[in-house]
Amino acid sequence: MRANALFAFMLFFGIFVAPAAAQSPASTGGVEYGAVPTPDPAAAPADAGGAQPGQVGTAPTPGSPTPVVPGAKAVLLPDGSAAAPADAPLRVQKAIWAANGLQEKPYRYGGGHASFVDSGYDCSGTISFAFNAAGVLKSPLDSSSFMGWGERGRGQWLTAYANSGHAYAVIAGLRLDTSAGYTRISRRARGSDKAAERGPRWRPSRRPSAGFTARHPAGF
Repeated sequence: MRANALFAFMLFFGIFVAPAAAQSPASTGGVEYGAVPTPDPAAAPADAGGAQPGQVGTAPTPGSPTPVVPGAKAVLLPDGSAAAPADAPLRVQKAIWAANGLQEKPYRYGGGHASFVDSGYDCSGTISFAFNAAGVLKSPLDSSSFMGWGERGRGQWLTAYANSGHAYAVIAGLRLDTSAGYTRISRRARGSDKAAERGPRWRPSRRPSAGFTARHPAGF
């Protein structure tokens, strides 16, 4: 009787306990892949540099809302948008990503002045839009107003070049300009189709700054 009782006990234990042991996650360890939270770029400190969400360490993907490349220089992508440098402060990166949203917009005189959100943009409206995204400009400015805005000279990350008739910006080494003038496009240049258009576009080359006043926001 005792043997039969012991056998019945072992049979019961083997059926109901062994399967539970087989489900132990001891062989994998850690948390499940789906349980890992996705970092929120908005949660990073306002002036944080270093690696940010996007494509750091890999080829940036055109069309990505937050493309990033290693280093301290923005890079023009094949679709005409720009990848922000990983070494730039987050606010500078945000200016680049915001300006990417203007690449399909046409040039329109006065555009971007009544509101930052508009159907078209002129030169100073374009710069105002990007600098507002960086948190360094609260309301749109015209080109003449940019001549007295911020601090004198070129900035490390953000620079507005302005005179009474035109304005453009250089953000992390890449020119944002509604004029296609002075745009030198080599055979290897990427994003060349957009760069040759009139309107708020990224340009692969600098333009002469003679006759323009260079201004930058404090700290940038």
